[in-house]
Amino acid sequence: MNLQDRDETRAVSPERRPSRVPLAEPGGLEMDATKPPLHRRFGLTLAVTADCNLRCSYCYAGEKSARTMPEALGRLAIDRAAASVAPGGRLELGFFGGEPLLESGLVLRLVAHARERASRTGLELVPGLTTNGTLALGAAWELLMLPGLELAVSCDGLPEVHDRHRRCADGRGSFAAVLSTMRRLRAAGRDFSAAVAVRPDSLDELARSLEFLRDEGAARAVLSLDVWADWRPEDLPRLELAVAGCADLWAASLPGFGVSWFDDKAALLAGKGEPVGRRCGFGEWELAVAPSGRLYPCERLIGDDSPGNPARLPGLASDAGGATPFAPRRFPQRSALACGRCTAGLLCTTTCRCNNLVRTGDASRPDRLLCTLEKSCLRETLRALGHLQAVEARAG
Repeated sequence: MNLQDRDETRAVSPERRPSRVPLAEPGGLEMDATKPPLHRRFGLTLAVTADCNLRCSYCYAGEKSARTMPEALGRLAIDRAAASVAPGGRLELGFFGGEPLLESGLVLRLVAHARERASRTGLELVPGLTTNGTLALGAAWELLMLPGLELAVSCDGLPEVHDRHRRCADGRGSFAAVLSTMRRLRAAGRDFSAAVAVRPDSLDELARSLEFLRDEGAARAVLSLDVWADWRPEDLPRLELAVAGCADLWAASLPGFGVSWFDDKAALLAGKGEPVGRRCGFGEWELAVAPSGRLYPCERLIGDDSPGNPARLPGLASDAGGATPFAPRRFPQRSALACGRCTAGLLCTTTCRCNNLVRTGDASRPDRLLCTLEKSCLRETLRALGHLQAVEARAG
């Protein structure tokens, strides 16, 4: 397998925000708006608030404010998303912020509305939410315990790693509050994933952080590379070492604990992953709605939701009634030219056009950082699975 390196490493400063990254083709290529296609799967993310009680140094969600999504707008967006799904299809409904638990009552009502709509139209509904884990009283706890909600708690792992960047508005670290919430969830028998930001300054502790999260009851760690961080060429060997250490932990923890980097590769190797063209719905079958009603191809590009944000899509969620599907926008897939002779394409997730856009300014082109991560994850997944097979063979 030829896993060819690209010859550049793009350094992106922590100050660069997605709201300032223009799309190569603003708005994408509009498909036939008179007869929008229905999708077997449609992802809608509602940014229910621009407010947050934390001030994480690596936050990409823009300036904090009290802007909240009107409930009528949220219901309308859900109705239009449901109208975009083919009969018997799947509606994936996410809640974003800010911190969505600041609007727990609103989210509970919107989930109830979505469930009623899905039941009436024969759709599968998969609601999900990622929280900073510091709010766990009243309606917030009710939402955390809501049956059927896919729950992720943002925690970067060990106390010193987490509190390095995830701080309260008054400067205090948030680790103690997050740990308390995770332990309450575990005691209540509530499954949750841990959402982990991976940065150059967390690589050396990453495997130990995952071990900590596993021991504290997380069912899975969802690792997200901070693509806005200042990654330098000398960080890439450290990233590869961190991936190898995490793969060892993953293999030793199966089946009780998953790690997204390796779970996803193992699924692709087993022929169970999404085809390349279905891994990123960026504006076509995935949309994000800001509190203003503006539309974005990915929630990570909302930023401060300014009217001049070059990443926004044309129109508003309220431009049509609830029976009208969203008109999809199509952006280029990952470029074959960008990948050269690399043969890992069918097992590669550099199809994430948001990551590519932030790193290179081109949604169809990954950079060396993203390619290094992909190659490392694939190599280490194969190594870990090979080791597990050898152990099973000896035991048999």
